[in-house]
Amino acid sequence: MTATTDGSGGPVGVRAATAGETTTDLDPGAPAEPAAPVAPAGPVDFADPVDLALDDGTALGAPGVLGAPGGTAGRTGPPGRTGPPGRTGVADPADPTGLPDLADGDTDTAARRAAARSIDHLLGRQDSQGWWKGTLETNVTMDAEDLLLREFLGIQDARTTAASARFIRGGQGEDGSWATFFGGPGDLSATVEAYVALRLAGDLPGDPHMERASAWVREHGGIAASRVFTRIWLALFGWWRWDDLPELPPELLFLPSWFPLNIYDFGCWARQTIVPLTVVSAKRPVRPAPFAIDELHTDPRVPNPPAPLAPALSWDGFFQRADRVLRRYRRVAPRSLRGAALKAATRWIVERQENDGCWGGIQPPAVYSLIALHLCGYDTGHPVMRAGLASLDRFAVWREDGARMVEACQSPVWDTCLATVALADAGLPADHPALVKAADWMLGEQIGRPGDWAVRRPRLAPGGWAFEFHNDNYPDIDDTAEVVLALRRVRHPDPARVDAAVARAGRWTLGMQSRDGAWGAFDADNTSSLANRLPFCDFGEVIDPPSADVTAHVVEMLAHEGRAHHPRARRGIDWLLAHQEPSGAWFGRWGVNHVYGTGAVVPALAAAGLPASHPAIRRAVRWLESVQNDDGGWGEDLRSYREESWIGQGASTASQTAWALLALLAAGERDSTAVERGVRRLALTQLPDGSWDEPYFTGTGFPWDFSINYHLYRQVFPLTALGRYVHGTPAAVACRQGG
Repeated sequence: MTATTDGSGGPVGVRAATAGETTTDLDPGAPAEPAAPVAPAGPVDFADPVDLALDDGTALGAPGVLGAPGGTAGRTGPPGRTGPPGRTGVADPADPTGLPDLADGDTDTAARRAAARSIDHLLGRQDSQGWWKGTLETNVTMDAEDLLLREFLGIQDARTTAASARFIRGGQGEDGSWATFFGGPGDLSATVEAYVALRLAGDLPGDPHMERASAWVREHGGIAASRVFTRIWLALFGWWRWDDLPELPPELLFLPSWFPLNIYDFGCWARQTIVPLTVVSAKRPVRPAPFAIDELHTDPRVPNPPAPLAPALSWDGFFQRADRVLRRYRRVAPRSLRGAALKAATRWIVERQENDGCWGGIQPPAVYSLIALHLCGYDTGHPVMRAGLASLDRFAVWREDGARMVEACQSPVWDTCLATVALADAGLPADHPALVKAADWMLGEQIGRPGDWAVRRPRLAPGGWAFEFHNDNYPDIDDTAEVVLALRRVRHPDPARVDAAVARAGRWTLGMQSRDGAWGAFDADNTSSLANRLPFCDFGEVIDPPSADVTAHVVEMLAHEGRAHHPRARRGIDWLLAHQEPSGAWFGRWGVNHVYGTGAVVPALAAAGLPASHPAIRRAVRWLESVQNDDGGWGEDLRSYREESWIGQGASTASQTAWALLALLAAGERDSTAVERGVRRLALTQLPDGSWDEPYFTGTGFPWDFSINYHLYRQVFPLTALGRYVHGTPAAVACRQGG
């Protein structure tokens, strides 16, 4: 399947939170507002034929008949590094919204007109097969590593090199550095990789932009202070010594799944990267360096200054000393054992290549897998290598100015389910051909075979959806929940097919619940804290613990499927209430940040039956009102992942404004000043073509370490918010025939 490449289109760690409410108003004795009426529907059973004995000792039995709910749906950024900006704009005393008058009339009329324009725009971007996909923008390390890979494999071509270099140059800041998100501070590793890539493209050390870059690198510690993964890339060409990198033995694959630090203790994205890197670490290849990069060292005579070991009784000190043991093991490792480990790693890699040639649908595992296989004898003409390289080419977005940007991954399933929800909630008829076509495509993408998740849940039947076009090994819980919510908004001509797909998805999702009652993204109980402490794990989050946003989406899905009282749903609700922060917000793992988490949790709690008067919801409302910008919108900078002063602070964006509105609308605040200001902000900032501009990054891959600008977020979330403002906050529509 080929992705659009016009460039116009379009997500570690959960930190500890202070416990809040721990009992829910779903308790039979608790007072509650009347729930919305539920329309009768045919039975759909989430029960798996096999009683699931889960790791926590509980069993997932037959939960009974699934009821379907009724209802109708009709920076340049803050500069510097010293702290967040203040609120912007000055409110007119005569106008408490602080926004100019709407030339088109009142807020409701403006919202309807903006929604209508947005519907037209979004319908115009649907692929003929039924899916939507916006560009997924990250940072220049994707492009730099693509050029380094081509140099390593000897497959450079002048057109690709020139176009990639053009894109990399365009992202350089005035201080000479490259940031990892729009308006952010310079990042050392990104700057080192961008600099080396431009040297490969022919830029000279004496060029003004290169002099600024190398000076910035030296000022920030030089190559020695960059992340391990950057130095691995440099070691491939002899620019860094392999002896100065942490050991990563391929024998790691032989550790059983119950043993600490086995490969299944890592999140799926890290696992897919670490396995091929064990091959690279064992082989230690060095290609001839086409030039020297001494200008990137603080002292070229001592490129890696010695650093003192951490205290022996600390975790860092323990793993530093363990690394020394592994270095000694490398010298005496039995040849037969090392050979068997390399063969096992190679087999593991090849078995997980997807039908489109990629690995996990994401760039990092793909590039390292290609290098590892090449080192194990796979030449670039081998079918596995050809397919892998072709898949990376499909990640390239060629821009009108001739620049080539590499996407880290592609998000068609995610974008399609969100677009479906947005259009339905904005009033598009449930049997509209665009929605039916989208549902057909989503139904065809459901995964029917086990993946790595089955290591922890071996008796659980499959039934999830992945994020990408091809990623059958790694379906994710977040996409699965949102796809179910989307499918229930469509009046499909084959309702039995939808019911069957939803039943499979429901069983799989319930079975993927972690011991603590919440849900991670790809695996159950992927919570080992040891993995993050390993010396080579400095590239971002490497585990997949439960998060508030994923758990909220699951709870919302279960509630819309009539399962708010299911024991597993109630455990999820209790977890969400316990993880509300003292401010009233929730941490956002896969979106930036507390605005995203709160925008996910409040609608889920409301769908599950918590009244608007519930203390947790009132605290969330007060927090959202307190962080609203003077221009009526909401924004939160990625620096909020590191600095508390940035929480809820940042330039207003369309997507974050929409998330805040979704929470406020679910909390019954439609007629509040805050909602009116937010809706007016969306209406006033809409572009003539029905879209919104959003240069800021509001998606999260790894909190702070890897950030994403989903180009479709600026479209689907504002439309959803406007639709719910105009038509009310719907339960998922029961679109079975006769429902």
